[in-house]
Amino acid sequence: MTVHTIQTSGVLRRLQQVVVAAIVPAVLLAVTTWPLRADQASDTVVIRVDVSQNRHPISPLIYGVNFASPEQLKLLNSPINRSGGNATTRYNWKQNCTNSGNDWFFMSHPENGSAPGESVDTWVKGNNSAKARSIVSIPIIGWVAKINADRSPLWSFSVAKYGAQQKTESGHPDMGNGNKQDGKEISGNDPADANIPVDISFQKGWLEHITSTFGTADKGGVGYYLLDNEPGIWQGTHRDVFPTGVKMEDLFAKELGAAKLVKSVDPAAKVGGPEEWGWTNYLYSGYDSQWGGTHGWDKPKPDRTAHGDVDIMPWLLKQFAAAEKTSGKRLLDIFTLHFYPQAQGVGSDDVSEQTKLRRNRSTRALWDPAYKDESWINTEVKLIPRMKEWVAANYPGTQIGVTEYNWGAEKSMSGALAQADILGIFGREGVDLATRWTCPATNTLAFKAIQMFRNYDGKNGAFGNISVSCTGGNPDDVSGFASQNNASGPITVMLLNKRPGDPARIRIALTQAASNTSAAEYQLTEAGIKPLPAISISGGTLSVTVPAESITLLVIPGSVK
Repeated sequence: MTVHTIQTSGVLRRLQQVVVAAIVPAVLLAVTTWPLRADQASDTVVIRVDVSQNRHPISPLIYGVNFASPEQLKLLNSPINRSGGNATTRYNWKQNCTNSGNDWFFMSHPENGSAPGESVDTWVKGNNSAKARSIVSIPIIGWVAKINADRSPLWSFSVAKYGAQQKTESGHPDMGNGNKQDGKEISGNDPADANIPVDISFQKGWLEHITSTFGTADKGGVGYYLLDNEPGIWQGTHRDVFPTGVKMEDLFAKELGAAKLVKSVDPAAKVGGPEEWGWTNYLYSGYDSQWGGTHGWDKPKPDRTAHGDVDIMPWLLKQFAAAEKTSGKRLLDIFTLHFYPQAQGVGSDDVSEQTKLRRNRSTRALWDPAYKDESWINTEVKLIPRMKEWVAANYPGTQIGVTEYNWGAEKSMSGALAQADILGIFGREGVDLATRWTCPATNTLAFKAIQMFRNYDGKNGAFGNISVSCTGGNPDDVSGFASQNNASGPITVMLLNKRPGDPARIRIALTQAASNTSAAEYQLTEAGIKPLPAISISGGTLSVTVPAESITLLVIPGSVK
């Protein structure tokens, strides 16, 4: 709930990926590379921008983050901030405490402040001060953390109670990691050691507290609620209270109950879910993932088989569609997933030449139906088209969102280029909401990459709100995104030179462009964001040479139509 909490609940994605690795099939890494010529820097890349084609709104909510401070939100001109992650699964609003699960010794610990819901209240107030909307995660797992009356922590795997363990927490020698000294997991622990069982009615008081404090969503209160966090791996992340993976029917029942509760307390609020972590659990329930890890992935999965051998995500959408027919109102507004690149090194701080090139290619998993993911996934993810197909076939009218993603290397231009590429893709492909995990530090290049879209000039200068046709280039090498601000406002063109060692000469061909004008230029390199001299436009074209590994924004006056 606070920055400290997400670092605790997050210790973080790396540990969670270890859990995931234990439940996914192992396949050989298939690597494909786009051929690059040694003389490519001497080539001219032609980018064509046509403001009359492929016009559609860009949702401002794609420029969201997780757990940003008010200062960061202002610097980013970010419109939305999410409270999510593993620790939110067991947030106890009455005691204002949470449990970090497998991320940190299954410890139940206090949040800042002793008043009910105080840490979340403080966070929402900060968002409001920065004019950003809040996204709050609603726990549905069935357990919440508990702490001692003096607000000291409790933990699930006491050494005194369950025996010697593989590791103990440095400040608490009795706090074990839940693994025996030989590495095997301790089973049969008492979940009540550090948690209390609850049903969804426990959250009713919290939602009423939030709406009474901040108003309902249509009155400026919390606008968005999410259905917990990554249920497909609860049996790993939260195995002290949920050792057996959740089945399809049980998950839907939990999600439906929470969605109904939100709508009953705040009908104007938007509900998003199922907040699944990644590829395996787009297709299989937590129960089947656990079963496959134990019995083999080449065998039929029992939960899936019992439901007609269908993927779990579209099945959940279909259940919500049926629930709307029964209830007479929409209960799921946004179909939300998480996505983290699984290819070797891409999500890390690795900036070796090979990993940079792999990172350049890997963003195609978000949109390209022909791109085979270069990881154990080893197939075409096509995340955004897939989400849209699932929605169209099972619950038309549902928006789509990606509420966690991170491509690593945020201190380098490699990570900044991936971040800019992702934001451009989200806008071009029509994603409705996206929040990066987490907000990068203000001095990082990934942070500045977001600023290139939302505050490139320090005066909230932003990429346009209407996506327009931008073709040419190579998505793995040199490419661009284009937009217009409203019907006749400035045209903005974002150019990405992903080449690790080579500058690029780019010619922009502007369809229906006026001559005798110029484009303002802003550029992000290792040195940060800098305004550059204006570039003349002649005969509907302009040319620019950009450095290796750089992001360049051209702002063309609205007179160009």
